[in-house]
Amino acid sequence: MQIITLEPEKFQEYASNHRYRNFYQTVAYGNTMKTNGYDIHYLGFIDDNEKLIGASLIIFKEVFMGNKMAYAPRGMLFNYGNVTLLQELMTKLKKLLSKQGFMSLKIDPFIPVNIRSKHGNILNSNQEAGIILENLKASGFQYHGNNLYFENEKPRFEAIVTLNRDIKIIFNSFDKRTRYKIKKAMRSGIEIEKGELKDLPAFYEFVKRKHPKKLSYYEDLWKNFGNDMSLYFAKINTENFVVSSKKLYEKEIEHNESLNKKIQDSSITGKKKQTFLNEKMESDKLLNTYKNNLVWATSLLKEHPNGMIVGSALTLMYDQASYMIIEGFHPKYKELNPNYLIKWRMIEDAKEKKCKYISFNGISGEFENAGKYQGLNEMKLGYNAVVTEFIGEFDYTINNLTYNLYKNFNKEKGSSKDKNKAKDKDKNKDKKKDKEKETKA
Repeated sequence: MQIITLEPEKFQEYASNHRYRNFYQTVAYGNTMKTNGYDIHYLGFIDDNEKLIGASLIIFKEVFMGNKMAYAPRGMLFNYGNVTLLQELMTKLKKLLSKQGFMSLKIDPFIPVNIRSKHGNILNSNQEAGIILENLKASGFQYHGNNLYFENEKPRFEAIVTLNRDIKIIFNSFDKRTRYKIKKAMRSGIEIEKGELKDLPAFYEFVKRKHPKKLSYYEDLWKNFGNDMSLYFAKINTENFVVSSKKLYEKEIEHNESLNKKIQDSSITGKKKQTFLNEKMESDKLLNTYKNNLVWATSLLKEHPNGMIVGSALTLMYDQASYMIIEGFHPKYKELNPNYLIKWRMIEDAKEKKCKYISFNGISGEFENAGKYQGLNEMKLGYNAVVTEFIGEFDYTINNLTYNLYKNFNKEKGSSKDKNKAKDKDKNKDKKKDKEKETKA
């Protein structure tokens, strides 16, 4: 076996036909990372007959005393089932990368382990996954484990909505709560608009606090993937919000008055009267909610007569599938459910483009009690999603000495940061005590 440098065109030709193909292992993604601070290699692995039997995009940076760390995003593209070939590859790759000043290589292959239901039950398993895991370990990779949250570079669990049925059937398959929230968003005047490259700065305002990536990353992603990118904005049509709020309020007033008459009717007694009393109490609550919404909607109309953007999301289409890259919304307007309606529009668009499925990106792998990710899971899985569980992340150490020095250096930096944070907390406590003393004096 030999390791060679591939021309981008040759790499793309091979990668686009590999069983583990994905948009991270493309020239478009490589070009995106190249303009965002990374160097890149396109490596090819050829057998003794000079046949290409594997390839990988590798992105890297100098991170410590001139030494580099490499990462094959959702790669490498290789037959992990053959342990002999894999061990030979890693022996030769280690020798090559060591000469070039690399300390380590990270991989997270696009290999599914299980397909799970929205409740976490296994529906289907990859029979090769266990063998692949053991082969990677036997070849010198350190496994990050079956982690359940967002500890890795890429999430281990993704919510997937399949699109092989009629669009009406797809909608009716959603959880009742999800369908309600989509309809509520429509009633609240939420409208979904599509954006272009020039609109990415507006999109970035909603996502910049969620991820350290800069605006330039999303702009370059768009430039490199072109027509495969889609940008969505959730906008409140404030005029429609007032109209729909007024209708709901007036309709509930009629219902409330009708219940009041039934309660006052002396011929209605017993359980039937109690039922009307209960309904009246619920109606009173709704009236208060609708009244507050009407006041809020009227205020928004005055402040934003042309409407206002409250959320945005970005998707990428690759290999007959749509992938949500990232989304963000204004928390003040969460109860209007713009994030639910925007995903429904994504599904409609993906179906129209004949995609096989749409990925809503990462979720927690803890299904019963996801903690702070419970809401995230419920929202994404509410679209009758199934869950793809990937094999996970692995590190391969190339230079033990420098890599251990680097890790120890980062530990010391981390501990000194923690100490400084603790000192700052103590200082703040002391200042607070001093202020309290001054107040008491």
